[in-house]
Amino acid sequence: MKPIRLRADVLAGLTTSFALLPECIAFALVAHLNPLMGLYGAFIICTLTALFGGRPGMVSGAAGSMAVVIVALVVQHGVQYLLATVLLGGLIMMAFGLLRLGKLVRMVPHPVMLGFVNGLAIIIALAQLEHFKSGEQWLSGTPLYLMTGLVLLTMAIVYILPRLTRAVPPALVAILGVGALVYLLGLPTRTLGDMAHIAGGLPTFALPDIPYNLETLRIIAPYAILMALVGLLETLLTLNLTDEITETRGYPDRECVALGAANVVSGAFGGMGGCAMIGQTVINLSSGGRGRLSGVVAGVLILLFILFLSPLIERIPLAALVGVMFVVSQQTFAWASLRVLNKVPLNDVLVIIAVTTITVFTDLATAVLCGIIIAALNFAWQQARELYADEHLEADGSKLYRLHGTLFFASTTPFLNQFDPANDPQRVTLDCRHLSFVDYSAIAALKTLRERYAKAGKQLQVFHLSERCKKLLKRAGVDHD
Repeated sequence: MKPIRLRADVLAGLTTSFALLPECIAFALVAHLNPLMGLYGAFIICTLTALFGGRPGMVSGAAGSMAVVIVALVVQHGVQYLLATVLLGGLIMMAFGLLRLGKLVRMVPHPVMLGFVNGLAIIIALAQLEHFKSGEQWLSGTPLYLMTGLVLLTMAIVYILPRLTRAVPPALVAILGVGALVYLLGLPTRTLGDMAHIAGGLPTFALPDIPYNLETLRIIAPYAILMALVGLLETLLTLNLTDEITETRGYPDRECVALGAANVVSGAFGGMGGCAMIGQTVINLSSGGRGRLSGVVAGVLILLFILFLSPLIERIPLAALVGVMFVVSQQTFAWASLRVLNKVPLNDVLVIIAVTTITVFTDLATAVLCGIIIAALNFAWQQARELYADEHLEADGSKLYRLHGTLFFASTTPFLNQFDPANDPQRVTLDCRHLSFVDYSAIAALKTLRERYAKAGKQLQVFHLSERCKKLLKRAGVDHD
């Protein structure tokens, strides 16, 4: 590795580690867990996915989307059942990758991707507002002004420094600079230590202390499946985004296997489950992290913070980390999607808005699933409208129909409406040179058409079927001669 690349990855990893800390602590607290569980999960998952995953430069850790999924489980059954769920969820992720199902992410339309990115950008920004509270009360007076001023100062450094030099990541300079300012001036503002104390030892191996029986499986399986689906979805979409930013190609199946293995190890060593984190990935990439080393450095530093550096790390002002995350939110949001709202089809606009809104108010998995369903229904509707027929009366008195389009469940009614068995001549020819049969609904439609002509005492002949269509009809036992 070239010295310049090595230096860039190390500095990017250092910057990313600072951004990982408050997020992982906050997500652990959301899930009613010891903050160290979030940090152990971040160390294990970030390091292992960086070493063995399919997308260098992408950062994984104890993600908020995973924390929301398991809150109810922790409250009802306790931490040991959570660890078992993380283990099972990791195995499901590994199976997903080993079965080479990562390519399914190609089924996610671009408008859904834009909605996903915009929704997560809004979530990142809204999550930072919690740091403007003291308990359940919003800050006011001097604490509010000081917090706001330090946040704005951090953001200004991140935006302005790249115009002066790109030798060091601006987010790192902003965090360290604002931290030094607060320490030297003795400014009374909240620090990372106010969220939680992060001092601890090495994570230790211990299988979950639960009864290994079918009843336990019945409890944890639904949560494990949901955790795996949410984690895989967020990871694969973040991988796609990273591919676009770096203009390189990742390997989704390998990433799924590595993520699953990392979750298994995390669960076995007392850590939370996790997946790719879009905010921290954007920080890493914008700081120059492109290789595996950046993720490894970020993960290992989390462990070093826990073991040796907690007194220093706990002094980092929350305002500095909040300012960096606000910038990440701004950089993550696909502003171009707003500029093209009046240039793209209305249905695509609705998909972008729907996925963004659902992501903010529910969860990522629901949002993306709804977006795919909306896009698929729209595609089916558009394809159904594209089906049409040319009609010609032949010299011998027969009638020729030339069909164009795709015959499937949504277009069977328009297909049947093209014909007039009662008034057509005695012999009718159907030319399927430009018609594709897709599903069983298409086969049923052709069978229905034959029956209608037979009932009218007329002959229907079908020509120029593709080999694939012939196989479909033959398998269904429908005569196509």
